[in-house]
Amino acid sequence: MDQKLNENIETKRARFKRIVERRVNTILDNLDSLGKCSNKKNYEYTDKDVRKMFGELNNKIKEIKSLYENKNNNKIRFKL
Repeated sequence: MDQKLNENIETKRARFKRIVERRVNTILDNLDSLGKCSNKKNYEYTDKDVRKMFGELNNKIKEIKSLYENKNNNKIRFKL
């Protein structure tokens, strides 16, 4: 039974690795594409636009990161 459990865990690990690598590379490609919008010869934008854009990106990164860090810590405990 332990062998079957170990095989299942390894399968989940392999699946995680395969999917995460693909998704992270897609995000990195999209960020490269977003960076191309910084060319002032082709686009017009304000500092406010840039702050808003990076604020949203930073918020989303923090949100996703917290999902990995707070696996079972969803409850806030009372403490004096």
